[in-house]
Amino acid sequence: MNKVWFVTGSSRGLGRSFVEAALSRGDRVAATARTSLTELTATYGDAVLPLTLDVTDKTAVFEAVEQAHAYFGRLDVIVNNAGYGLSGAVEELDETQLRDQFETNFFGPLWVAQAALPYLRKQGDGRIIQISSVAGLTGLPMGGAYCASKWALEGLSEVLAQEVAGFGIKVTVVAPGGYATEGVTGGVRSDPNPLYDDLRDALSAYVASADFGDPAAAGRAILELADTPNPPLRIFFGTQGYPMLQQVYADRLKTWEAWQDLATEAM
Repeated sequence: MNKVWFVTGSSRGLGRSFVEAALSRGDRVAATARTSLTELTATYGDAVLPLTLDVTDKTAVFEAVEQAHAYFGRLDVIVNNAGYGLSGAVEELDETQLRDQFETNFFGPLWVAQAALPYLRKQGDGRIIQISSVAGLTGLPMGGAYCASKWALEGLSEVLAQEVAGFGIKVTVVAPGGYATEGVTGGVRSDPNPLYDDLRDALSAYVASADFGDPAAAGRAILELADTPNPPLRIFFGTQGYPMLQQVYADRLKTWEAWQDLATEAM
């Protein structure tokens, strides 16, 4: 049976890749973004429902999910993809920018999940796919705000998966390891403090030289993820995540073991 998708952040990058991959194989999609997506209907007709949506608007999120369900009659795969990166040293972070980061990257997926859950629960099945990041599993200099928002999403999603498993709903957190999208080099930047220019320059040099993945390949991968009967709670997309986090977790375990004597003294 063809699936019905609800995808946020569908205007470009990974989100657009997910939408086009699903539509190309005959699935139906409610594609949402802050900008108009009506051009999708010229190619895919009534198989796509383009919706203008800012995921930070809780009321609008619930209305969009309700509209999508009314239009298609069901929802099978929810993809929380909308997000962006705020780049800057922790000392530089502006409160408004930081709160905006969490509104989009954390509260947006929360509102979408809350809006969709009653429909998925009534069906007795469904998938919620959270697009996180390698930055949701390890800290990256100049990415404190982004990392914090994705770490929060990771924790929320792990708990959500446990809470809804009994309803037949499966949750997967996808950690992309770098793709050739505007989000990699775009995003928002804090007002720079020159004391952190060396770190900023190193980050810029890394982005300029990195070998990023193809969003179209991620689109094909998410179809397989949505179809597999027993999806993982977490998965990397791309080649960067696994080797990086393999070392990160090895270092964490080594440190915890080295300090276990002091840890037990705290009992």
